[in-house]
Amino acid sequence: MASRRNVRTVDECASIGRENHTVVADMDGTLLCGRSSFPYFALVAFEVGGILRLLGLLLVLPLAGILYYFISESAGIQVLIFATFTGMRVADIESAARAVLPKFYSADLHPETWRVFSSCGRRCVLTANPRVMVEAFLKDYLEADMVIGTEIATYKGRATGLVSPSGVLVGGKKAEALKVAFGEDVPHIGLGDRKTDLPFMTLCKEAYMVPANPKVEAVSGEKLPKPIIFHDGRLVQKPTPLVALLTILWIPVGFILACLRIAAGALLPMPLVYHAFRALGVRVTIKGTPPPPAQRSAGVSGVLFICSHRTLLDPIFLSTALGRPIAAVTYSVSRLSEILSPIKTVRLNRDRTKDANMIKELLQEGDLVICPEGTTCREPFLLRFSALFAELTDEIVPVAMANRMSMFHGTTARGWKGMDPFYFFMNPTPAYEVTFLNKLPKELTCAGGKSSHEVANYIQRVIASTLSYQCTNFTRKDKYKALAGNDGTVAEKKPGLPPNKVMGC
Repeated sequence: MASRRNVRTVDECASIGRENHTVVADMDGTLLCGRSSFPYFALVAFEVGGILRLLGLLLVLPLAGILYYFISESAGIQVLIFATFTGMRVADIESAARAVLPKFYSADLHPETWRVFSSCGRRCVLTANPRVMVEAFLKDYLEADMVIGTEIATYKGRATGLVSPSGVLVGGKKAEALKVAFGEDVPHIGLGDRKTDLPFMTLCKEAYMVPANPKVEAVSGEKLPKPIIFHDGRLVQKPTPLVALLTILWIPVGFILACLRIAAGALLPMPLVYHAFRALGVRVTIKGTPPPPAQRSAGVSGVLFICSHRTLLDPIFLSTALGRPIAAVTYSVSRLSEILSPIKTVRLNRDRTKDANMIKELLQEGDLVICPEGTTCREPFLLRFSALFAELTDEIVPVAMANRMSMFHGTTARGWKGMDPFYFFMNPTPAYEVTFLNKLPKELTCAGGKSSHEVANYIQRVIASTLSYQCTNFTRKDKYKALAGNDGTVAEKKPGLPPNKVMGC
C-alpha cells in the first residue's frame, strides 16, 4: 500500500495498461474540477423544492462554510444536506439527480483525473456527497462500477434531513467504507485532492493527489462514454452562490417582464409583435427569404413549414418572423399555453389517418407549421423526424430554429409545462434566430419519386447542417425513457463510429 510520502500528483500517473486495475476516486476537486458541492445541492433545492428552498440553502451557506473550514467538514456537509433535503420525497431527489445534474456534472469533469479513471477496468467513486445525488450520473455516464457516498436518512419515502448512523464520509470514515467495500482486495489507484482524503488513498497501492487548479479546462462532452442528449431542469447556469443570489433577486422582476412580453405577443397584431419584442428586450433574428402567404382565392394549397424544435414557442417566433399568424400542429401543450397563444394551435390525435386528414384540411385554409421531432431537445442534436408530413404536400419550406437563454430554460419534462413560456420570457435578453431555407424542389418530394422517409431525412440533414447540429435516431419516447431512468442511448450506431457518435437518420 502507498504511504503518505509516496503520494504524487495525478499527472504522474500512467494510464496505459490499466485495463485490469481498480481506481478509487473522490468526487469534488478530484473527479470534478470544482471543489465546492454547493451548486449541485442548489440545483436539487431549486428543481425539487423551488425558489424558497434555494433561498433557505443560500442563507445557511455561511454557517456551513464556517463549520466546514474551521470546525468539521462533516458538520458543514450535514448543514447543506439538512437545508436541501428535509421533507423532500426520495423519488423526487432521484429524479432530479438523473435528469438535471448530469449536464452540470459533465461540464466540470477534470481532464487528468478522467484520463486515469477512464483507463481502469474497474471504477469506484468514494465521496462525501449523498449517494442518491451522484450515483445516477456516475454509473450512467462515467460507467462507474461502484459508488460509495453518504447515505441520507429517510422516513416513509421522504428525507429527514439527517444522515444514516454511518455519518458523512470524510476522513477516516472514507477509509472505513473502502475497507468494507473491498475487504482484502486492495485497489490499485487512489485519487484525492485534500489531506482528509489521505486515509483512504494510502490504503491503495498507488496514491495520487489532484492539485487545485482553477484554470484547468474541463473534459469536453465528446469524450464521455455516452452523449448527454436529454436533460431537464430550469436553470441554464451552474448556480454558484453569486448566480443563485442573482437568480433569486431576478425572479420577481423577470416574472413581471415575462407577463408583459407574453401580453405583447398575445394582444398585439402580428406585424407589430416583432417591434414590441425588440422594445421589451427579446431579440428576433431573421435569415433567408420567407415565402409569400398562400392565396386561398387561387385555390393554392398553403406552405408547410418544417421546423427544428427548441421550445413550444417555435411557431410563435416563426409567425413573428413572417409578420403574420400561421396555424401550428402540436403534440402536447398545456391548456394555459393554448389560451395564451396568439396563433391557432391544433392538437394531433395520435391516429395517423385522422392526423393526415386534419393536416390536409389546415393546408387548404393556409400556411401551417409542424415540428416533426415531436419533442424539444436542448443540445446540438436533431431528433428523428416523423415522415407523415411528407406524404401530405409538396409545398415544403424547412426552417432552422435556434434560441439563446442566459438564465432559464423554456422547456421541461418534469415540471408544469404551462410555465414554459413564462420561464423563456423571464430571461433578461432571450433571443430567437429564424432561418428560412430554400423551398424543397419537386424532385426531392414524394411527387418526385422520393419516399416520405427520404424526404424527412433529407430535411433533417439540411436543417442540421445549417445549425451545425448532429442528426440522431432518437424519438420522443426515448426522451421520456431517459428522464425516467433509462440512459436513452437506444439509437443504432454505424460500425466504426466512436461510442458517443449516434447515427443520423
